[in-house]
Amino acid sequence: MNGGIIIVDKPKGYTSRDIVNMVGRFLNTSKVGHCGTLDPIATGVLVIGVGDGLKILEFMNNDTKEYVAKVKLGIKTDTLDITGKVLEEVKDYKLDKDKLKEVVDSFKKTYLQEVPLYSSVKVSGVRLYKYAREGKEVELPKREVVIHEIELLDSSDDSFTFKAKVSKGTYIRSLIRDIGDELGIPCTMEELERTKQGVFDIKDAYTISDIENNNFDFITLSKVLSDKYSTIVDSDMEFKINNGAILPNIYNEELIVFKNIKDEVIGIYGPYDKDKNKIKPIRVFKNIE
Repeated sequence: MNGGIIIVDKPKGYTSRDIVNMVGRFLNTSKVGHCGTLDPIATGVLVIGVGDGLKILEFMNNDTKEYVAKVKLGIKTDTLDITGKVLEEVKDYKLDKDKLKEVVDSFKKTYLQEVPLYSSVKVSGVRLYKYAREGKEVELPKREVVIHEIELLDSSDDSFTFKAKVSKGTYIRSLIRDIGDELGIPCTMEELERTKQGVFDIKDAYTISDIENNNFDFITLSKVLSDKYSTIVDSDMEFKINNGAILPNIYNEELIVFKNIKDEVIGIYGPYDKDKNKIKPIRVFKNIE
């Protein structure tokens, strides 16, 4: 099995690693990985690489992601989601739905977002969730994020739902906290579904049951990398690429995807640091797809 990419609709209650382990068990391979971690509470698009697909995860365009989030009003927790310890609870708030829409709309912007305490971000070489579990205080880092699009979908007296298209590295839990701060009402994430990651859409995702029953198709490397510069080579050049040859740089591209006449990806090349007039192999694939 040469593999490829599978889009999984992750169910609630499982970690991303749980899904990787299940896929590996169903397909009888240890060559499985993912990109774009989802918390156990979250569902939706999880990109899984299998076999040679594992080798291209870093080259995929995952800069933007789309989510649909349900928010619980009146509660703030330590994890910023409904599974955490309640730190604050307000019951006598009055929700102005016009103001809610105005506040949500105002977050279509670039801003510095403070990462959640319960996250895998490292501070001084230690992941933040370890500080949290040990009860140690730590200054939470801030990162520049981009909220490309955000739309209020529904609201009631105790909750609201929105859809957002965001940059890589954005925490929806933190976005919800920040919306609550602006609204003047504590908020926490109740539900989260990732509907898109890069070019991958929830409508193209398979369930765990589909994969267990072999009712799925791999997305080929050629299709996944279709947004990259590519060129088709003859058999002589294919032989050189299969053997990891250093090649003349006649392409003027940072990344070159080489394909054979069958439209199979045989290699990914990039700049050669010892000679700017040449390119070197980053990944080589033989007889895949």
